[in-house]
Amino acid sequence: MATASPTTSPTASPIPCLPLVPSAEEEQLRRTVSSLSRRYGPAYFRQVSDEGKPAAAFWKELGEGGFLGVHLPEEYDGGGSGLYDLALVIEETAAAGVPALAAVFSSGVNGTILAQHGTADQKDRWLRGLATGATLSSFAITEPDAGLNSHNISTTARRDGDDWVLDGQKYYISGMDEADWAIVVARTGTDERSGRGLLSMFLVDADAEGLTFQPLPTALQVPERQSTVFFDHVRVGRDRLIGVENRGLRAAFAGINAERLLVSSICTGVGRYALDKAVAYANERTVWKAPIGSHQAIAHPLAAAKVELETARLMTAKACMLYDLGRDAGEAGNMAKMTGVDAGLACLDAAIQTHGGNGVALEYQLSNYWFLLRMLKIGPVSKEMILNFIAEHTLGLPRSY
Repeated sequence: MATASPTTSPTASPIPCLPLVPSAEEEQLRRTVSSLSRRYGPAYFRQVSDEGKPAAAFWKELGEGGFLGVHLPEEYDGGGSGLYDLALVIEETAAAGVPALAAVFSSGVNGTILAQHGTADQKDRWLRGLATGATLSSFAITEPDAGLNSHNISTTARRDGDDWVLDGQKYYISGMDEADWAIVVARTGTDERSGRGLLSMFLVDADAEGLTFQPLPTALQVPERQSTVFFDHVRVGRDRLIGVENRGLRAAFAGINAERLLVSSICTGVGRYALDKAVAYANERTVWKAPIGSHQAIAHPLAAAKVELETARLMTAKACMLYDLGRDAGEAGNMAKMTGVDAGLACLDAAIQTHGGNGVALEYQLSNYWFLLRMLKIGPVSKEMILNFIAEHTLGLPRSY
């Protein structure tokens, strides 16, 4: 990340600055990932989605190229870079029409959690596979009766000798059907003063005895399936506890905060993809005497969406930079997630409208991305909760919930 100093004094500390133009390294990374992703493209994405299959070939190439672990430590087979670069990778996959959603929760969320809070043994055992794409993991925190209130989680983990025993249910868990293991957030106690749950995180094998899951039918047209996951006396060893007992939520936010930025990158990538298709169509399609793009009713919505898109990309880059520097990225991260999703949806909606009836024809490969972005507006954190955060922590207004 580029740095600059506000003074020529040799004793002044450099202030990290967000570069206004991409570095040669960033441009190369974008070109390489874009070239790889476009060899698969929207036709491949639709095919594996329709067949209910994982994007295995694409995932394998991303992993072998080192792109899935670009942000993870080199000593564990990663690239030694930061979240900024993983966000670039994910944006370029989406801009090519093959959004790598699994990279968000597997190497993005879980990889980040393990890198920051795992023991040396845990990193050696589980982080390497995430960095190379050899393994796929899932992140299980959401519950039907807890929603965004993670302190209300009812899945429990209790001590039994040297082991932990997990019981409960998780809901809307991505990629569990393909995962080798999952990070599971469970209640391990209750705060006596507040009554809130005290939470811990555990590494749980997907084939562990007592763990079952069933598909959750959705309108999503993506390779990654959603599941309801059940834990019936699932036993794990003490070496599966990540971080400190009863302080798991704080550690989980290393991944949850990263997730918000990576979600923004998927959405802005899809926005770029949709806008590119819309502009090409508007330049080629002639209904009266000139291409439809010459009419302001077509041009203005596309131009407005472009403004939203570039604003969101800039906020996401700022948030990634702050995150990688170890600064408080809560405000910027929430703003990035909200603007990224809204910009992606604005681009996609304008593109569909530009295509008219063709916008919802599967042949034109636009409408099948709609529910992905619409879901990401709801989770991993909703627009309403983002506005609550900004109102309370940025503006200093009274807490509303």
